[in-house]
Amino acid sequence: MGGYKINRVTSDIKICLSELLREVKDPRISKMLSIVKLDVSGDMSYATAYVSAIEGEEKTAESVKILNKSASGYLRRELGSRMKLRKVPELRFVADNSIENSAHISKIIDSFGK
Repeated sequence: MGGYKINRVTSDIKICLSELLREVKDPRISKMLSIVKLDVSGDMSYATAYVSAIEGEEKTAESVKILNKSASGYLRRELGSRMKLRKVPELRFVADNSIENSAHISKIIDSFGK
């Protein structure tokens, strides 16, 4: 039954964190940042967010660096106040280029279709 709670909390955190990322006012963080995947540890101490930006790998890497360095504390505090969690996980961000890879694959498929 514990797995069900973690899955539910993970999806709720992903939705809330996506909203918070759109509200961050730091110009160094991409406004087109998407959470591809979110992993929450079993004891809810850590949450690892795999993020990707449409602008490319460089912008994703820059955004992840800023998120981990200076914005994670703010995001954690806001997450705790909005979700009313007893234990708010420590946030870690990892760059993921799956959106860019899927766009590249889509271009390849389209080129064969013509």
